[in-house]
This record gives sequence, C-alpha cells and structure tokens, in this order.
Amino acid sequence: MGEKFGVIKVEKMNMDNIEIIDFQAEYKDDFKKLNVAWIQKYFAVEPSDLAQLENPREHILDKGGWILLARLDGTIVGTAALVKDSDTFFELVKMAVDERHQGKQIGKKLALAAIDKAKALGAKQLFLESNRQLLPALNLYKSVGFREVKLMESPYQRADIQMLIDL
Repeated sequence: MGEKFGVIKVEKMNMDNIEIIDFQAEYKDDFKKLNVAWIQKYFAVEPSDLAQLENPREHILDKGGWILLARLDGTIVGTAALVKDSDTFFELVKMAVDERHQGKQIGKKLALAAIDKAKALGAKQLFLESNRQLLPALNLYKSVGFREVKLMESPYQRADIQMLIDL
C-alpha cells in the first residue's frame, strides 16, 4: 500500500525498420566484423572464412554470388551471402546477426530474402553448412524449408550438418 510502481517503457522493434539491402563496398568491414564475431564466439576463423570475408567481391560477387545486408536505422546488423556453385545450385554462407539484435526475426528476414534472391538468380536448390550446437540457426533454417542432407566433404572443420532447400 502506498508503494509506487515505476513505468517501464518497452520499445518493440518494428520489423518495418529493418531494410534488406544489397552489398555495397562501404559495408565490407561490417560484413567481416559480424561474421568474425559469431565464428570466434563458437569456433575458430578458418582460411575459407577469411577468403570470403576479406575479399567478398572476388570470392562471392564476381563469381555470380550475392551479399545481402540487414540495416536498422543506418547500421548494418546482419548479413547473408549466396555463393554460386553452378547455374542452378547456390550455397547460403556468412549468415550473421549482431548479438544485440538476435531474437528479433532479423535472421529469418535475411534467410527469406536470400531464398528469394537465389530464385531470382536461377537457383533450383540452396545448400548450407552449419553446426549442430547452433540450435537457433538450425531451427531458423528448418522454419524456412531447409532439410538435413547426408554430410559431404566440407572446407570447414566446424561443419557437422548440411541442409538443402529445393526452390
């Protein structure tokens, strides 16, 4: 009785504020920083990572791939890239969301945008590699239609699951 209760203002993030944009050279450092952060948190950055992260134009874009970025209020908070393996087969790589913005459906928005872009580029299948300890990521991939496939050889030591979606 007589206790005062403060009002806690909780601001919900409006997903409409999240823009999915195409890669621009000015965001190269963001692309690398976001991916290095999650990789180092759970694993070790490998040579294949560094090649794509330090030279995205040469290793992704110039080979027919694409990079998408999630931008919130002018800040890059997420990334996803498509590597072209053939005219109809692409790989989803370098998917990352800033730790401070995880759990807000940014990853799902990026995944759906990547699927749409892969279709637009002519892909019939989209493949990815991940690790079983990354449960939120695996659940996200399943929620947008990826299914586990038999493990093939990978350039990544951390890859212990591979998934595919037919487009």
